[in-house]
Amino acid sequence: QVPLVESGGGAVQAGASLRLSCASSGRTTSRYAMGWFRQAPGKEREFVAAISRSGGDTYYADSVKDRFTISRDNAEKTMYLQMNSLKAEDTAVYYCAARWGSSLEISPLAYDSWGQGTQVTVSS
Repeated sequence: QVPLVESGGGAVQAGASLRLSCASSGRTTSRYAMGWFRQAPGKEREFVAAISRSGGDTYYADSVKDRFTISRDNAEKTMYLQMNSLKAEDTAVYYCAARWGSSLEISPLAYDSWGQGTQVTVSS
């Protein structure tokens, strides 16, 4: 497992942008595929985006495609989620996650390291 800490959440108006960060203190972070998930009140945790170990491959949920961009800087041991054109339905606690391996996975069960979450609230 690798320690993960999210930051960058907040309360914004619809149409605004936010950038979430996920910092890791692990020495082998670059060997982990990583992802972002979110969980709204009363709902299950859902996949948002995933990125390969090198950052060269990404995958998005249909609901965020063309609005969100996942990226990572392995030298800084940090992953990002740039969120543009935010909608009220994007309101949730956002979690970053890591998994040992190279494949991009959309199931939360495939990830073994999780951050504590950061709240994103979008008002319409």
